[in-house]
Amino acid sequence: MSKEILMVVDAVSNEKGVEKDIIFEAIEAALASATRRKQGEDIEVRVHIDRETGEYDTFRRWLVFADDSTELETPDRELRMIDAVDVDKDAEPGGYVEVPLPSVEFGRIAAQTAKQVIVQKVREAEREQVVEEYQGREGELLSGLVKRVDRNGVYIDLGGNAEGFVSRDQMVPREPVRPQDRIKALLIEVRSEPRGPQLFMTRTSPQFLVALFKIEVPEVGQGLIEIHGAARDPGLRAKIAVESHDSRIDAVGACVGMRGSRVQAVSNELAGERVDIILWNENSAQFVVNAMSPAEVVSIVVDEDKHSMDIAVEEDKLSQAIGRGGQNIRLASELSGWELNVMTAQDAEEKSEVEMRGLIELFSKQLDVDEEVALILVQEGFSTIEEVAYVPASELVEIEEFEEDIVEELRNRARDVLLTQAIVQEEKIDEVEPAEDLLSLEGMEKRLAYLLASKGVVTREDLAELATDDLLELNEMDADIAGALIMKARAHWFEEEQQA
Repeated sequence: MSKEILMVVDAVSNEKGVEKDIIFEAIEAALASATRRKQGEDIEVRVHIDRETGEYDTFRRWLVFADDSTELETPDRELRMIDAVDVDKDAEPGGYVEVPLPSVEFGRIAAQTAKQVIVQKVREAEREQVVEEYQGREGELLSGLVKRVDRNGVYIDLGGNAEGFVSRDQMVPREPVRPQDRIKALLIEVRSEPRGPQLFMTRTSPQFLVALFKIEVPEVGQGLIEIHGAARDPGLRAKIAVESHDSRIDAVGACVGMRGSRVQAVSNELAGERVDIILWNENSAQFVVNAMSPAEVVSIVVDEDKHSMDIAVEEDKLSQAIGRGGQNIRLASELSGWELNVMTAQDAEEKSEVEMRGLIELFSKQLDVDEEVALILVQEGFSTIEEVAYVPASELVEIEEFEEDIVEELRNRARDVLLTQAIVQEEKIDEVEPAEDLLSLEGMEKRLAYLLASKGVVTREDLAELATDDLLELNEMDADIAGALIMKARAHWFEEEQQA
């Protein structure tokens, strides 16, 4: 029997590539199970196999509890200390005491049980090996054969007992996939689970598109061309931004390939998805102009504060700029990271005129200057009174129509306007009295209470109903302090609940 056990261990270990110790443990568990059935009792059994000789011993054992313990549930498997010391004088609570039992033969029944346990152990070991092999490889492009396709998704044989899974929502829409097709996908998550897939993959991620170009364009792998990002409408259209770090290499041309061979290979892998290759530019406006391809941009206005751009195109090119279902403008926005608003050149001009007229009126009225001076300020890029007040005087002096005395006068008037606005704001704050319960709230400063009151937060209850973000919008302050103030204002709510 001992030789037979060693032969089984060697055979299974070599066939399945699993450590021998795991097989030994499976056989020990099977022999212990066979012993329990033979004894006909619900007892705890331990079997130990000598790893060198294959000989084994069997023991019945009990878990030891303190004499005053109330946790004993199964007397056939547990003993109190007073009884355990009769079995083993060195017994301790939390440990085990054992007595030898006759060992069952490693016969047909034991072998069958061992086989079941071994199969289970082998599966667990194989799954652990898969997790260990692929852990930390998220973001890597993998290739394999389709094992099966069902309503949940596609299962891919990656070799070495590894199976990848691409769920339906991670597959390119309407993509024809059949068993035994060779397919590529991007690994996005490695998860250890007792059953089901462990390697989760995607074919819709923009990073999958990037990974395909890295394979098809050697210059990318060599660092001569850098991919700055990608945006996709899976199965329909995509945009990818590239930059060359070698003046001798055309980044777009290298990615397109001879007669479009490289980009076509990527497109074929993506079920015919059309890919626009965009030249990246560190100037955001120029990059957006490139990203709007194939539409030609007539003009572009950048709003840094709103992180948006207004894009003007010819009227007959508007539909092309927007794209079917807004596809072109949406992909350009995702690729650039800017909010893009596309319009006709005429609409853009009208909008620009309205905005310019508004600024001219603002400067004329608040700085008390004629329209000609206000127009010069607008044309030079000034859009707020603060800019006129605090931009270095040297920049204003550089304006051809302005002399030093005019610059000084404009700056003084702008500062007077800002000071007046601040005084008016102070008066508005003083006009509204905060309630006593808000003023007396722990941690509340008088200045802050009056400011909140001027903005409609008059009572403690008003403050309690705010979220932290709401308070931060009303007054710039530390988020932790804002949260603490709101919790202080809500304290009476919890007290009332407890009393109820």
